[in-house]
Amino acid sequence: MVEFRMPSLGADMTEGTLLRWLVAPGEAVHTGQVVAEVDTTKAAIEIECFDDGILADVLVPEGATVPVGTVLATIRPQRADDSAPTTADSTVGQSIGEDAAPNRIEAEAQVATLPSEQRAADRVPEPDVHATPLVHRLAEEAGLDLGSITGSGPGGRVLRTDVEQATAKRRSGDHDRVPASGYARRLAAEFGVDLVGVGGTGPGGAVLAGDVLAARSASFAAPAPPAPPAPPATAAPAPPSTSAEQPAPQRDRDEIRRVIAAAMTRSKQTVPHYYLSSPIDMDAALHWLREVNLDAPVSARILPAALLLRAVAGAARAVPELNGHWIDDTFRPVDSVHVGVVVSLRGGGIIVPTIPNADTLSVAETMERLRALVARARDARLRSADTTTATITVTNLGDLGAETVFGVIAVPQVAIVGFGAIEPRPCAVDGLLGVRPQLTATLSGDHRASDGVTGSRFLHAFSDLLQHPEEL
Repeated sequence: MVEFRMPSLGADMTEGTLLRWLVAPGEAVHTGQVVAEVDTTKAAIEIECFDDGILADVLVPEGATVPVGTVLATIRPQRADDSAPTTADSTVGQSIGEDAAPNRIEAEAQVATLPSEQRAADRVPEPDVHATPLVHRLAEEAGLDLGSITGSGPGGRVLRTDVEQATAKRRSGDHDRVPASGYARRLAAEFGVDLVGVGGTGPGGAVLAGDVLAARSASFAAPAPPAPPAPPATAAPAPPSTSAEQPAPQRDRDEIRRVIAAAMTRSKQTVPHYYLSSPIDMDAALHWLREVNLDAPVSARILPAALLLRAVAGAARAVPELNGHWIDDTFRPVDSVHVGVVVSLRGGGIIVPTIPNADTLSVAETMERLRALVARARDARLRSADTTTATITVTNLGDLGAETVFGVIAVPQVAIVGFGAIEPRPCAVDGLLGVRPQLTATLSGDHRASDGVTGSRFLHAFSDLLQHPEEL
């Protein structure tokens, strides 16, 4: 039995809200399928399934706020008797239970004795529709007749995707029901945005959170209806950047700052930090990147950030004393290297999603994961894999020109690595003064779990890997 738990997005997250379930109990789920949406202070998280099976029990209802780690649902392995029913009667029999079957048969026998006209009038309109209760509910909310939808599931079963596609097709003629994510609906309710008329950029035209925010900003930029005595000074529409649009986003930013402040204060008050820095020669690494990117399309080119992340993962593998967590006054190493990446949010604040098993990825794979991870983080739409508990974190301010950055350790991790800008600097090369591209790498370590000697070994391993990038 596999358990789904409320994910954690860093030490500053203590609880989350279950926005909606995308599957119902008894419905089959598959690896990689998104089964639920969870909302946190910083982002909405899509919970993915990592095994094939049947959703057995839903333990937390939609709209409930529960602590991190709470079991949300369970998935059991699929059995032979889980095959899709072949008739509508078998679907009804399964839904009401075997003990009700005799009564149902007796009732059907009584109905069979009625005149055909009366049977047609009294018949419940359910016969040939195979669908889960969730799909029935989604169709009802969208105002759709399930009987008119062709099911793409086993035995003609109508799936959630079938309902969403049918809803999208009729959006142009009927906007009473607008397909939207749970997070988008919540934002629309908070900001007073009417989903009708909002252009959706999601699958099948579904409205996403970014669409709601864009519509809200546009509403502030729109001119107000003219009043009869309107003076010229008040007739001009307010620009999009006026203070009129600030209150709700400002409250969101304040909440983000609050949780960040709590996490950083806890770290600085409870973790005895030590700090190390080291200049890293990047000449070999940048030369290798130029060769790799020479014939690659723009979309597949590798940035230095990906090479640095891969080197951090390799160094953490080589120096396992910094890869793990300090729990109950004991350092607990972790076999896998899960690298947390500090990402700045567009509205202010930071979020720290994770690249799991980063030590097993190539540099190209790391670039691909990093690009997708940053995009999801800044759109506030993460996946459950992005919330894997990090074992070491990286903060990079090089793109903004900072020369050196010393990070604050994310409890319960024991180290954070910082990168500044890669710049040409004077240095000694083979006994002569030269100018080479240099990077200042820093390490903030937890003195309870390690000492400066361990931190120095880590930085040395990191530098050595960058001098031989072809081996990463």
